[in-house]
Amino acid sequence: MTQPLIRTNRGALGGAPARSGPPLVERPAPLREAVYDALVEMIITAELQPGQHLVENDLAAQLGVSRQPVREALQRMQTEGWVDLRPALGAFVHEPTEDEADQLLAARTLLEAESARLAAEHATPEQIEQLWELHRSGEAALAADDQEDLVVANALLHSHIVTMSRNKVLADLIGSVDRRVRWYYLPIARSRGKAAWDEHAELIEAIADGNTDRSGDLMRRHTEHTREMYHQQRQKAAKGNV
Repeated sequence: MTQPLIRTNRGALGGAPARSGPPLVERPAPLREAVYDALVEMIITAELQPGQHLVENDLAAQLGVSRQPVREALQRMQTEGWVDLRPALGAFVHEPTEDEADQLLAARTLLEAESARLAAEHATPEQIEQLWELHRSGEAALAADDQEDLVVANALLHSHIVTMSRNKVLADLIGSVDRRVRWYYLPIARSRGKAAWDEHAELIEAIADGNTDRSGDLMRRHTEHTREMYHQQRQKAAKGNV
């Protein structure tokens, strides 16, 4: 999971007082990459909401940079589906459709099921212990009802299983959808709750046993449960807005 290289000044948008102090960008990261990473992370963590109007001046002030890297980042984010640029209106955080989410989560199921199967084939005792450590972190976040930490712990555990697969092509493919999966997962992290982490525990046990078929099947069912929960949440929200 890529972490942003810019520390955001939360609450600075909407006419709040201008920040003071040293620049927020941590060099030597390329500025446009740092701004891009920061803005994407703000979308994933819901600091920037779907449909929200993104004003270059406000974002630049919040990040402690000029407008140019913000403009470049927004253009790239439009290409990659994070924002929509509307003529004469500006940039808005993209509002993913249910079909978009379904297609991505379906692809994720196929990729992660294979990664779990391969992880069971190649797992070392040290890697298994790391999985249990990540599992403990997730359970701690669950007990604390910390939604953001739940999403991070979930992403790290899945990422470690991908690393254990020893398949670079698979890792690259999963990495290309990782951020968007975290974005979709945030609203359902609490709803998935204990069930998700019980499923993780069962999966880790299968990987530790070297049971490749069971590991792949458990991961497939686990990711499908997340996909189903996402749709249920969307439908519930739609009914609430009627």
